[in-house]
Amino acid sequence: MAWSLTQADRNFIARDIEPFLPERIFDAHAHLFCHDHFDRLPAAYVDGPARLSLHAYYQLIDWIHPGGRTRGGLFFGLAFSGDRNGNNRFVAQEIRKSPRANNFGQMIIAPAMTAEQVYQAVQAGGFVGLKCYHTLASGFERTWEAPIEAYLPERHVAVANELGLAITLHMVRARALADPLNQATIRRYCEQYPDMILILAHAGRGFNPWHTSEGIESLRGLDNVFFDTSAVTEAGAFEAIIEVMGHERLLYGSDFPVSHARGRCVAIGDSFHWIYAEELIAAEKHTKLQPVLVGLESLRALRLACWRMRLNAGQIEDIFFNNADQLFEHRL
Repeated sequence: MAWSLTQADRNFIARDIEPFLPERIFDAHAHLFCHDHFDRLPAAYVDGPARLSLHAYYQLIDWIHPGGRTRGGLFFGLAFSGDRNGNNRFVAQEIRKSPRANNFGQMIIAPAMTAEQVYQAVQAGGFVGLKCYHTLASGFERTWEAPIEAYLPERHVAVANELGLAITLHMVRARALADPLNQATIRRYCEQYPDMILILAHAGRGFNPWHTSEGIESLRGLDNVFFDTSAVTEAGAFEAIIEVMGHERLLYGSDFPVSHARGRCVAIGDSFHWIYAEELIAAEKHTKLQPVLVGLESLRALRLACWRMRLNAGQIEDIFFNNADQLFEHRL
């Protein structure tokens, strides 16, 4: 993680980001955790704060949308294979003690949990939703190819439906939203459980925008599907969502603290690749490369999509604040 701002970041913000940002921002995808929640702390976080609390979040997120614009967010843990319960308690405590009314928490769930365990933990923690993740699926040599049911079982969706919860889903499989199995499961879950809200993280895992563009038609007509923008650094997936589902279904998300890595993700062939600053050859033949934070790259990609889709200022404010505000006020 890049726990500092460079002059290149500052120039980028002043030129490409601040003129685009509305006055109010709701962050629909951000992680809170402590170092001791991990069995093995990822190297990226070693030099960062030992407690990524709400206080730390609001200090650091002001780097990429400055001026105190961030008015709230949807927060969940990151220690999927570590002290998951401790991470959930930490998120719940942070939300509970926050003076901001627009902060909400989601609970990391494991597929082995019973419906009653999920129900009780949600009620006890005051969570408004669930966060599943593929690495918790069992019986797969590579969970990157796991079907959604392996890490988001139907009994958990039924609990979300009963309680009116939001589920943030980072789908996997090689072609993401273009995968027929993913399409079928999303449609089945959303049709059978209409009071459950499904937020497809990373623009339907649109790191390769062709996957979202190809698969988005399969979700047309579903009223309880939303998308967040988190860590996507190419505009095409955002454009496909706005065109087919409407801008009202797109929620801004930073993916904090991934937002504070330096680099970007690019589509390559039928997949994608993350390029980080330390991997780059800074002295390219035509210029000196000056990579900026992932969160800034994602914001510029969103700006490009809004410009191409000819969204007005009010519609842009919907993506950054109003869509999430209405969703949580009326459904959660």
